[in-house]
Amino acid sequence: MTIYEEGLSANNANYTPLTPVDFLERAAETWPNKTAIIHGTTRRTYQEFLERSKKMASAINKRKIGEGDVVSIIAPNTPAMLESHYGVIMSGAVLNALNYRLDAPTIAFILEHGESKLVMVDKEFSSVMEEAFALMKKVPEVIGIDDELAPEGKLLGEIDYETFLMEGDPDYQWPRVKDEWASMALNYTSGTTGNPKGVVFHHRGAFLNAMGNAVAFGLDSSTSYLWTLPMFHCNGWTFTWGVTAVGGSHVCLRSVDPELIFELIEEFKVSHMCGAPIVLNMLVHAPDQVKKKYKHLVQIATGGAAPPSAVIASMEKLGFKVLHLYGLTETYGPSGICAWPPEWDALDLEVKATRMARQGVGYPTLEGFRVVNPDTLEDVPADAETIGEIWIRGNTVMKGYLKNPKASAEVFEHGWFHSGDLAVMHPDGYAEVKDRSKDIIISGGENISSLEIEEALYKHPKIMEAAVVARPDDKWGETPCAFVTIAPGQADLSEDEVVQWCRANLASFKIPKTIIFCELPKTSTGKIQKFLLRDQAKGL
Repeated sequence: MTIYEEGLSANNANYTPLTPVDFLERAAETWPNKTAIIHGTTRRTYQEFLERSKKMASAINKRKIGEGDVVSIIAPNTPAMLESHYGVIMSGAVLNALNYRLDAPTIAFILEHGESKLVMVDKEFSSVMEEAFALMKKVPEVIGIDDELAPEGKLLGEIDYETFLMEGDPDYQWPRVKDEWASMALNYTSGTTGNPKGVVFHHRGAFLNAMGNAVAFGLDSSTSYLWTLPMFHCNGWTFTWGVTAVGGSHVCLRSVDPELIFELIEEFKVSHMCGAPIVLNMLVHAPDQVKKKYKHLVQIATGGAAPPSAVIASMEKLGFKVLHLYGLTETYGPSGICAWPPEWDALDLEVKATRMARQGVGYPTLEGFRVVNPDTLEDVPADAETIGEIWIRGNTVMKGYLKNPKASAEVFEHGWFHSGDLAVMHPDGYAEVKDRSKDIIISGGENISSLEIEEALYKHPKIMEAAVVARPDDKWGETPCAFVTIAPGQADLSEDEVVQWCRANLASFKIPKTIIFCELPKTSTGKIQKFLLRDQAKGL
């Protein structure tokens, strides 16, 4: 024992378990009358936000649901969804925000695997939920949500959401968190094959990642945050808590509609928003008549897949400032950031965009972010060429996979989280993902990055989307096969034009040997389903 420890110990005065729920209490104390939530004609202050969340927690506990139990919700980016991120957790229960794009069998699996005790259902998704319930042995209690902007639909459950809240106490003294390692959220991966895995979050990780978002994205009390990112996706990448932490305003959005997005940005002076590259692409290719120029700065963070530099450049030309984040469900969303060094300011836009497409460095709340040779367990040289796997360590890594100790042990081998993303390290210390381990193309013994080919294809002015996979080849083993979605109004794009474009921008062995024009299949979170494209390529 050192002199710095003698007679010193943690006590109620100097130690409190971290939890993101505390952000709402502080915001209500600091800005009680400030507009916290904007949705259609609804405006709710932070004081109202807190009271409604306490009522939810109280109503949940009155049903003898609490610590360790799972409460699910299926809803778009609405006040009810946002309130559940506080009310459910205040009750001591674990929040399970369901992906509303999933099919009934998958939803049924999630509810049964997570042993959900109660589920709140926005009436837009009543049909798929009824199908899911029909597949289950035991259906949890159901609360129907009749949101003011919801399309017509059947309201499920014996009582509706507002009646449910009326059962609760707005002055409820919620049971304080005793252990910051306790589970508080359960999110399921959007796995492309097999059943999704349940990723378990704890209070400490959610608190810290929300703080990391505030620091990395420059959030403050003037922030007007537009919910273009689904709140079900890693709990909105923890921005559900991060925006509240700084006292910003949440501008809700039920669905991604480019015209409405441009209108809301103008009406509510939106300063921050997030979305996968597909969202950026939708804004870039929106009709010219709906696009707007703004006098204020609009920052948009993107992640989920490497954004093509052409899309980044187009967004910058529209007046958006793009921030590239990197992460996974297993890391509470963002865990890497392409932090902007001042020396990049002098670069031209196209070069800036290629730099911005890098995954960058570890988040400020992360302990370690490496690119590792999985065979030697050593960091790869920072030569921008040697490929390794991104490994991550810190408090913002999941507890593990629910009821799946084997998968948890595998992904945590050697004391690091193994991302499965293959990357290089640049001399400046910035990582750049080259592919998922399963997506690398090996042609004639050469490793070909599908992302590099996609990057070249996205720069073609007539191409809206592109995905490249390996196609079996008798001579080379594998060759690149490109699936291309043509931009609106560019139907004259030919296969030969695409090949010639690639020849001018890529080494000859990287040029796709096959070009397929089609709509790209996507997962429920907007990621391109390359496994379907690989199957299609094998049959060609």
